[in-house]
Amino acid sequence: MIPPPLPPRRNPVATFFVGLWDVMNFTRRLILNLLFFGLLFLVLLVFVAALGKGSGVKPLQERTTLVIAPEGRLVEQFSTDPVSRAFARAVGDSSAEEIQLRDLLRAIEAAKQDKHIERVLLQLDKLQPSGMASMREVAKALAELRASGKQLVAYGEGMSQGQYLLAAQADEIYLDPMGSLLLEGLARYRQYFRTGLQDKLGVDVHLFRVGEFKSAAEPYILDAASPESKEADLYWMNDVWQRYLADVASARGLDPAQLGAQINALPESIEAAGGDLARHALQMKLVDGLKTREEVEQLLAERGVADEDDERGFRNISLQAYLAQVDSRRLPVDKRPQVAVVVAEGEITGGDQPAGRIGGESTAALLRQAREDEDVKAVVLRVDSPGGEVFASEQIRREVELLKAEGKPVVVSMGDLAASGGYWISMDADRIYADPSTITGSIGIFGLVPNFTRTLDKIGVHTDGVSTTRFAGAFDVTRPLDPEVGRVIQAVINKGYADFTGKVAAARGKPVEEVDAVARGRVWSGAQAKERGLVDELGGFGDAVADAASRASLEDGKYRVRYIEKAASPFAQFVSGFAGTRIGGVLLHDSGLARAALARTMPETEAQLRFVENALRDRNGAPVKSLAYCFCGL
Repeated sequence: MIPPPLPPRRNPVATFFVGLWDVMNFTRRLILNLLFFGLLFLVLLVFVAALGKGSGVKPLQERTTLVIAPEGRLVEQFSTDPVSRAFARAVGDSSAEEIQLRDLLRAIEAAKQDKHIERVLLQLDKLQPSGMASMREVAKALAELRASGKQLVAYGEGMSQGQYLLAAQADEIYLDPMGSLLLEGLARYRQYFRTGLQDKLGVDVHLFRVGEFKSAAEPYILDAASPESKEADLYWMNDVWQRYLADVASARGLDPAQLGAQINALPESIEAAGGDLARHALQMKLVDGLKTREEVEQLLAERGVADEDDERGFRNISLQAYLAQVDSRRLPVDKRPQVAVVVAEGEITGGDQPAGRIGGESTAALLRQAREDEDVKAVVLRVDSPGGEVFASEQIRREVELLKAEGKPVVVSMGDLAASGGYWISMDADRIYADPSTITGSIGIFGLVPNFTRTLDKIGVHTDGVSTTRFAGAFDVTRPLDPEVGRVIQAVINKGYADFTGKVAAARGKPVEEVDAVARGRVWSGAQAKERGLVDELGGFGDAVADAASRASLEDGKYRVRYIEKAASPFAQFVSGFAGTRIGGVLLHDSGLARAALARTMPETEAQLRFVENALRDRNGAPVKSLAYCFCGL
């Protein structure tokens, strides 16, 4: 009997790859199945949670206390996507929390007219203030709430001077007996890297700029602030600080000069209070009493409606729950003409950026959307930006021009900061509004070129080769910078500055020489900028909206304000909605997987040095990139 032939022997290499393919195929099917069943499970959970939530928002009861206890940074718009925010909220990551200025303002405005809201409790310990301009806008809204007859009580266990500006608007301010409150003034200090970079590491940094006050990149070339930088900073900071003292003194019935003198005498007065900061605040009449949280809650229970089932002990509603109440009262379909609002917050970078950031293409697209929408009759551009890339700023400015050419008025409302590129995108508006404490100006351009030749030489690495012209490869940071190349860069920077001042002159109807006199990279407060013709009016966001509506001939109450923003993806909306349910919050809070996912999906905060680093690295084919950026702010 002849045995059957043996199967052909497979090549070992082929066997390896076939086996690898089988493993990959199995893994792929396994992951897809897990994702499918996982999503199916989430859908079922959301469905069950929705059934358990009832018919929606519960009616607000009479004599309710609105508790405004915002957590996180005060921002113009969320800097992270809905998924990241939902995960962060679910797992209790307070460092990622943000509260939108518009949400805080509309809750205060609604409470002013709401007959169900008897009083407001302010708890600001977890609020991270932004700049003075936005805090003054909230303070103004709180003062109007108090003037309407609603009682306003503030309580804190420890307040910063930014938080205190809001608390000062209350009828009564209570501080924990072991708490702290210290008004110390404004300061702006930076680290300077010249010795570390040049002497220690051998990195030669070449700075090209126009304007002796354009100090954004000075830390790379100096060991201390230049006299021009100190002069300019102290000028606007003193203006902002005196306004802060005046605001606090007015709210508390104090004398601004006396308050300033007390702050300058802190060592003596704190020693006299035995080192007790809470007692010191009481002696300075910054607070009305020292009480624990329990004592304040007992006080509010006695004044309002006691509720033993509530953890606070009195009938109340949180800020988020009240915002849901306000939203539930809106008409489902609002056919009124619109004043559109486009927010430009953060650093200005090129391309299509995610929601919450300024991109040359993406922010311009939002303005274009407003231009093409027939229901939009006017636009408010809300700017809170230190600037960034020149070309990206110009892309946004051009869309402002096109809006005006379409016959749609554009009004700029400056927030805390609208400097350098932030001013670039603002200057062509029909009207520019700024708070007196807004930081603006910084009309200047700079370029930064690091060189690592000496750094590499320290470890024995050298660069050599050939080129067809003297300028080919001249921008290589591992080769010494040719002085002739420096001339090229400076010429580009000069041209950028001429463009900037020329466009400001055209937009503001001023001679270039007059613009140059207040430019040169110098920073101004909003009040100082108005005196110099860089700003038209002093006012807040509401003033800008009213102006835009008036320019479009829209009568008060016969238009609505609509924010134009990037829409979240369906998946982001789904996850955000699920995390907002009670069952979703419980599951995500206890999930290690959710915590790991959150750590990976939360975007990192971009520091100023990171911005310059990215700008220098990503030149998009251009040997030189001009930056209109201001390292200003508090």
